[in-house]
Amino acid sequence: MSGPRRSASWRERQERDPYVREARRDGWRSRAVFKLSQIDGKERLLRRGMRVIDLGAAPGGWSQYVTEKLDGQCRIVALDLLPMDALPAVTMIQGDFREDAVLAQLRAALEGEPADLVMSDMAPNISGTRAVDQPRAMHLVELALDLCGEALRPGGDFVTKLFQGEGSEAFIRAVRERFDRVRVMKPDASRAASREVYLVARNYRL
Repeated sequence: MSGPRRSASWRERQERDPYVREARRDGWRSRAVFKLSQIDGKERLLRRGMRVIDLGAAPGGWSQYVTEKLDGQCRIVALDLLPMDALPAVTMIQGDFREDAVLAQLRAALEGEPADLVMSDMAPNISGTRAVDQPRAMHLVELALDLCGEALRPGGDFVTKLFQGEGSEAFIRAVRERFDRVRVMKPDASRAASREVYLVARNYRL
C-alpha cells in the first residue's frame, strides 16, 4: 500500500473513532486521555498534592487529564522531544531525559523531591516492521523504568505503555522485582487490533 493511501486510511479511521470525536468535543488534547482515565478509574492513581512525571507527554493529553482531575493541585513535569502548549500546574521540559542537563531540569522542577507517579505513553516512530519496532518500543519502556530508579519515591507508582511481543514478558518480570503489585491492562480506548497494553505497577521498592 502506498504512503498516501495509508495516510488516507488512517485519517478515515480517526474520523470514525468515537474517542477522537469525544476528545474534540470535550476539549481534550488527544484520545489517549481516555486510556489514562480508564486506568485511573480502576486503579485510583491520582490524589491532590502529588508529584507526577509524564514521559512522552506531547501533545499533553495525560498531563491535561491529571491537572484537571486534581484541579491543578499537583506538580507535573512533562518531558518530550517535541514542544507542548502550556497547562496549569505543568512544567514542560523539551529534551531527552537521558541527558544529564535534562535530568537536572527535572530535579529542579520537582524541587529536589522524588515523584509519586511516573507515567509514560512513549512509543517509537512506527516503521511497520515488527522486528524493528518492537526493540525500539522495549528500549523506551526500559528507559522509563530506569527513570523510576532516579526519580520515584519508595511506595510510588509507575504506568507505562507496553507493546506485547519479544521482550515484554521479561520486562514485566523485571518490574515485578521492583514493585509490590503489577497489573497489565488493555483499556477500552486502546484499539482492539493493537498490541498495545498498559502496565500499572504499585508501591515501588528500593
